[in-house]
Amino acid sequence: MQIRSAALTDIGKIREENEDRYLCDDELQLYAVADGIGGLAGGAQAAEEAIARLSALTHKLPAREDWDFQTLFQTINQHVAGVGQTIDAIYGIGTTLTVARLHNQGLHVAHVGDSSCFLWRDETFEKLTLDHTVENELKVRQGRGVAVFLSARARNALTRCIGQPDPPLADVYVRPLQEGDRILICSDGVTRFSRDRELAHLVATAANPMAALKRLIELASARGGLDNATGVVIFVDGM
Repeated sequence: MQIRSAALTDIGKIREENEDRYLCDDELQLYAVADGIGGLAGGAQAAEEAIARLSALTHKLPAREDWDFQTLFQTINQHVAGVGQTIDAIYGIGTTLTVARLHNQGLHVAHVGDSSCFLWRDETFEKLTLDHTVENELKVRQGRGVAVFLSARARNALTRCIGQPDPPLADVYVRPLQEGDRILICSDGVTRFSRDRELAHLVATAANPMAALKRLIELASARGGLDNATGVVIFVDGM
């Protein structure tokens, strides 16, 4: 598979620390974004540990075989949770983790939290991941006919993350890839300040992955730079 990829992160204009981390590994064709949870201590370290452990573990896995992402995420969670106990024994630490692997002509995505993975193909821009927030969890319950109440303050709170005592269930998706596909993985510092149609236009019209990322982060910055903004973009040039 012939690909081009790039990754970029920006601290923004408000935050004192960048709590986002990314992985851009063309050797394994493995890409990820982790966004440390700012409401807990050690958000940056949670993201750093998750990405480092992901890289270390996957370099030991058979490159030609499918990977068990559920087990992989549970192992990463156990490690990050252990680190968290040394930082804050009561609340621990936490991070989102969204991973994309290009393998066997397919896109394999594993996801916990509210970072996102998008696929652009044939003028269509599709969000493959579902944000694990209180609002979305309650929407699922409403769909089952359960009466729920949602406060505005709690709507964006995460219901799943890496680093807590109970291992989260990762969402895992597999999609076939084709020549011309473009993939975006990004933190919510990108998605919260841009409409999907804007992201689609920037990804679709960019000459290369880094150009797309620079425009995405410039847009987030122009709208206040209120959060860390991080992305990975992959262009599939040939199969």
